[in-house]
Amino acid sequence: MTSILGIVASSKLVASGSFESIATVTVGSGGSSSVSFTSIPSTYSHLQVRILGRGNRTSYGTESFVMRANSDSGANYATHQLVAVASSVLASGSASTTGASIGRFPSNSITANVFGVGVVDILDYANTNKYKTIRDLGGIEDNDVSGLAELGLYSSLWMNTSAISSLTFTSGGGTLITQYSSFALYGIKGA
Repeated sequence: MTSILGIVASSKLVASGSFESIATVTVGSGGSSSVSFTSIPSTYSHLQVRILGRGNRTSYGTESFVMRANSDSGANYATHQLVAVASSVLASGSASTTGASIGRFPSNSITANVFGVGVVDILDYANTNKYKTIRDLGGIEDNDVSGLAELGLYSSLWMNTSAISSLTFTSGGGTLITQYSSFALYGIKGA
């Protein structure tokens, strides 16, 4: 994933050399109730988080992770999603949620060792004159073992003008993010 050719950010192409690794967290044995990045420098134009993840939800095949900025768990987020599941397309949206919904990841009821992926862009994260836009592209495919194949496009809005200095991810339907899940935070230096 480090050889991304570019992304469109603020209507401009950002070259792959514009990505700078800030931190990576890999969940250890026993899983973790959350993954956090703190003291995020304000020296970049945008942030990107690349996720390889799995949760421990037991009542459903997939789950979303929940992302909160600056430990804000108030109803200050809005989320939208467009998901292709096998031959169906699902769309939904929620206002006044307590976190940004991030992608779809396998749960404990899915074949062991199958992980989902997500690429999350947080645009203009340090701009104190606007709310923060979050977009995410992610999916799961388990080689048809359990018939699980999903691809989704997600967007969220954090309705706060504060610069983002920390991000926390939790399981949206279970209690843990499972062992070997990985979260890599990048700063984007482009304009």
